[in-house]
Amino acid sequence: MTIRSYQGSAPKLGERVFIDPTAVVLGDVELGDDVSVWPMVVIRGDMHRIRIGRGTSVQDGSVLHITHASDFNPGGYPLIIGEEVTIGHKAVLHGCTLGNRILVGMGAIVMDGVTVEDEVIIAAGALVTPGKTLKSGYMYAGSPARQVRALSEKEQRFFSYTAGNYMRLKDKHLAEAWEA
Repeated sequence: MTIRSYQGSAPKLGERVFIDPTAVVLGDVELGDDVSVWPMVVIRGDMHRIRIGRGTSVQDGSVLHITHASDFNPGGYPLIIGEEVTIGHKAVLHGCTLGNRILVGMGAIVMDGVTVEDEVIIAAGALVTPGKTLKSGYMYAGSPARQVRALSEKEQRFFSYTAGNYMRLKDKHLAEAWEA
C-alpha cells in the first residue's frame, strides 16, 4: 500500500495531492494542497512528524525521514518543508526545516537540525551538515555545503515557476488516473 498508518497515525492529504503508486507515505505525515510525490519516493513519519507545504514536489527516489527523540537528542527533529519547494531526484532530507520557494538539487543531502531559509538553492550533490543554517537569497554547493553566491533575479523567479510546472504536471497525472 502506498499510504499507510503506523501506530495509530495516518497520513493526512490536502486537496489535489498526487502520490505515485510506487511511493510510500506512512505515519505522522501531512501533505498540503497540490503536493506531488513521484515514483519511488519514501516519506516515513514513523518516529516523528513530517509536514510538507502547498505546491511542493518530491521527485523520484527521494527519501524524507526524521530523527526520533532520545536521551541523545531530546525532542528529536521533525521534517518541516514549506510551500513551493522543489525537491530534486534522489535527494535525502532528514530531520531538517526548509522554508518556502527552495530548490533542493538532485542527490543533495540535508541532515538533522538544518534550517534552510526561504529562497535558497541547494546545488545537486551538496551535503548540508547537521545544525547548519542556510541564509535566504543564496546558492549553496559542495560537500560540506558552503555559500557560493547570491541568487540572480531570474533564479528567484524560477522557484514559483518550477513549483507551478510540477503542479500542472501532477494535475495531468491525476486526470489520466481518473480516465483509466
